[in-house]
Amino acid sequence: MIKPDFSQPVPEDLGTVHFVGIGGSGMSGIARILIGMGHKVTGSDLRDTSNVAALRELGAEIFIGHDEAHLGNPDTVVVTSALWPTNPEYLLAKAKGIPVIHRSQALAYLTTKKRLIAVAGAHGKTTSTGMIITALLELGVDPSFVNGGVIAALGSSSGSGKDDLFVIEADESDGSFLHYDTAIALITNVDPDHLDHYGSLEAFQAEFAKFAGNAKEFVAISSDDEGAVAVTKLLGDKRVLTFGRAEGSFVRIVELDASGSKVAFSVEISGERFATQLRIPGEHNAINAAGALAVLVGLGFDGQQSLEAISTFAGTERRFELHGVCRGVSVYDDFAHHPTEVAAALTAARAVVGSGRLITVFQPHLYSRTRLMHKEFAEALALSDQVVVLDIYAAREDPEPGVTGVLVADSFADQSKVHYVPNWDDAPAVAAKLADSGDFIITMGCGDVYRMVPALLEALDN
Repeated sequence: MIKPDFSQPVPEDLGTVHFVGIGGSGMSGIARILIGMGHKVTGSDLRDTSNVAALRELGAEIFIGHDEAHLGNPDTVVVTSALWPTNPEYLLAKAKGIPVIHRSQALAYLTTKKRLIAVAGAHGKTTSTGMIITALLELGVDPSFVNGGVIAALGSSSGSGKDDLFVIEADESDGSFLHYDTAIALITNVDPDHLDHYGSLEAFQAEFAKFAGNAKEFVAISSDDEGAVAVTKLLGDKRVLTFGRAEGSFVRIVELDASGSKVAFSVEISGERFATQLRIPGEHNAINAAGALAVLVGLGFDGQQSLEAISTFAGTERRFELHGVCRGVSVYDDFAHHPTEVAAALTAARAVVGSGRLITVFQPHLYSRTRLMHKEFAEALALSDQVVVLDIYAAREDPEPGVTGVLVADSFADQSKVHYVPNWDDAPAVAAKLADSGDFIITMGCGDVYRMVPALLEALDN
């Protein structure tokens, strides 16, 4: 991975900007806003995607593959941590003395002179950010925003607004979330993750405490998550608005029904009770909504109006997203890639599928995460009726000897539930053979497992 180098000054004017790895939701969102500001944007990525196509329509010149010839002569180069330090465009830019800045630095550049709402946490960031953005728009505010996923109702992961609020998903994986000029911080949870970067749970929590402490106006933070509670204790006299089920929460969830395809719940704020029903399933989304509500009420918006505005949120891409139905089998995709996220997504899916069965095609992400959490993954995935485990999506890491998808598969208590299929091309047929009418197949992981969806639908049709 390419670690952020915050000693590199960000140019006052980025000029012509070249993005290495432009297709991701975060990178493409930043590129979209820069194009709107009048900057010439070029970029490269490993494959054509809908994000790449959308940027090309806006005038960006984008190459497929990474090659020195794709760099050109930009004024600034933007990179992401997902890249290898051997990337030829990155190395050539360094050799030519072109300023190379991290994605988070480019995002910070965009938020200058704005009132920044930064959403961080191990899970729920993209959904919570999308909820806040959707609600603000519904409440008549025109914020700027960059989210980690496409907001379904908007068809975009970013936008330039006329008002002073700027809402972002703040990535904690490499510590870059500390470098934003944050006005309001939302912390969804502090569940241990990215320990390959932080080294320990204590260090992970300490960074979140720094992030929260940097917030100039207030912090909204979970009252239920153990890690978030530990962080809250470190915040001293900071204005803190808690949310969750716990007694004494600023936004307290008092009733919740997650038994169907839409979750209904009630909250209490200062003795007043408000109720709504979301358009998306799952108890975890009611909790995400409570966090978004804490932010909106903290900003001064009415509680009931804010909750109604949040309820118009219709989800983001790759969060329990339906892609098609073939011979009665519904094929979904979900971004879940941590045991807590997997359990939450499958619990929500179970409420929707009814009497059908859940068949999960799971792609582990990162060697370090698989090594550390393979037992927890197996326990969470066991909420499925059948599981097809793929090999590991390496992303930014080098392979580790003995660390493969087998670690997850072998950790299942009930081996009749799990099928280890290391060959990508074999997996669709295996999953399709397991499925009957009324069942759900869910591709799951934050790598490229979503690319299997067309092959799954084809296999079901054969």
